[in-house]
Amino acid sequence: MDITQIAQDLVAEQDALDDIIAGASADNWMSPTPSAGWNVADQIGHLTYFDRAAAVAISDPSTFSTMVADLLTAAASGGTSFDDFTLVEFRTMAPHALLKEWRSARQLLAGAAATLTNDTRVDWYGPSMSGRSFLTARLMEVWAHGQDVVDTIGVDREGTDRLHHIAQLGFITRQWSYQNRGLAVPDSDVSLKLVAPSGEIWEFGPEDAHDEVAGPAIDFCLVVTQRRHIDDTGLEATPLAREWLELAQAFAGPPTDGPPAGPVR
Repeated sequence: MDITQIAQDLVAEQDALDDIIAGASADNWMSPTPSAGWNVADQIGHLTYFDRAAAVAISDPSTFSTMVADLLTAAASGGTSFDDFTLVEFRTMAPHALLKEWRSARQLLAGAAATLTNDTRVDWYGPSMSGRSFLTARLMEVWAHGQDVVDTIGVDREGTDRLHHIAQLGFITRQWSYQNRGLAVPDSDVSLKLVAPSGEIWEFGPEDAHDEVAGPAIDFCLVVTQRRHIDDTGLEATPLAREWLELAQAFAGPPTDGPPAGPVR
């Protein structure tokens, strides 16, 4: 897919969450989310920090390198966690001020994203990424953290076919999910057959794969972003495919586990 379309879908996903959070009460903003230790405001603060960092990574790689070094130095000192470092400035903000700051960060990112081409590579906290993968990861982030928000404040959020980006990211990070845990990657392929919100069928992987995941695309996206346990979805998976989904991680960083089966709150 052309990078321009991904950038447009990223903005649309951000706007969709903005529409939800803009109407939230002050109590909603302070409510704890399924992410341990984070309230709704922290979720928006996280997006603000990394949307702003993403804009800098695209437009000023040298400054971004300094930002990464500062973060790693603070974490290595033992006195500040990654979360504390990235959220400290936002935890003192009133909801309306934080929302304004997030909107500003998104504008910066949109402007920077407009300079990317299909062949651009962007340095990030791990290996550099293609421009398309970079913006897809930002879309995945806003959708996944948005899920924590809607789960907390009790708002229904309809799926859209923008989930195709996240489903594809989830599929291509299968090997990473094993490697990130120091596990051997199985030799066998897994294919996906997912039903999009529009009713379209999305297929990934070789047709002759012996192992398969089938079911709603939104459920697959919830599992690979660790927002739902497979047993709380409509997904059907062969044994090897289930093994993958139980450790799937479509985002960078050290290995983490998704929620156990059962209610998310």
